[in-house]
Amino acid sequence: MGHHFGDLAKVRHVITYHLSPFEQKAFANYFSKGIPNVWRRFSSQVFKVAPPFVIMYLTYTWGNHVYEQGKRKNPADYENDQ
Repeated sequence: MGHHFGDLAKVRHVITYHLSPFEQKAFANYFSKGIPNVWRRFSSQVFKVAPPFVIMYLTYTWGNHVYEQGKRKNPADYENDQ
């Protein structure tokens, strides 16, 4: 009754390779190459990514502070009410 999901189309001239999950090492070179690579990539990009986030956080907190100040009533307006 129709094609199976993997056989929906015939693709010609494309070669695909598969490696069985049982033949792979899940954490190959994790500690010797993986962690230093993560640190190298993080340290090379942190000064490109962090400043916009810091600026947006400071803008957000400043905007919330100004908004909360604007919602407060001025006590001087109500001193002579009886």
